[in-house]
Amino acid sequence: MLTLIMQFMLGLLYANAGEWLMHKYILHGLGKNRHSFWAYHWYEHHAVCAKNGMLDPGYQNVTLSTWNTQSKELIVLAGIVLLHLPLGWLLPGFVGALYMSLALYYYKHRKAHLDPVWARKHLRWHYEHHLGGNCSANWCVTWPWFDYLLGTRVKNSTLE
Repeated sequence: MLTLIMQFMLGLLYANAGEWLMHKYILHGLGKNRHSFWAYHWYEHHAVCAKNGMLDPGYQNVTLSTWNTQSKELIVLAGIVLLHLPLGWLLPGFVGALYMSLALYYYKHRKAHLDPVWARKHLRWHYEHHLGGNCSANWCVTWPWFDYLLGTRVKNSTLE
């Protein structure tokens, strides 16, 4: 039982570290290259959110038939699920925590971009990433653990 709990806790940390790394180095790093697959994050998602005060209408309908920010995000999340599937037999608690984190990430990210008032109250760090004037900080979405750990959680008091 203790092993499963430890696996679960490590899975949560791994998921949060992965979220931080992916957002900072892939979505923003590689995403600034207009010819990159990842450019959707910077040139679509951030541009739409800046224009609409955090709202991203691309999240209104859950569909893979439209090639937009949400569908690309779902494809990436599905790839992460498939990549970790073989570990499920060996480390079920770890993989379970990762999959739960991915589901929470998608739920919170989608809700934040459909309900900016909710985001400002419940996902403050992500709200500040988009509207706080410093999109080079606050990389985490689900929980700001790695932002605090790595010193990239930047609060914006002007949004009070």
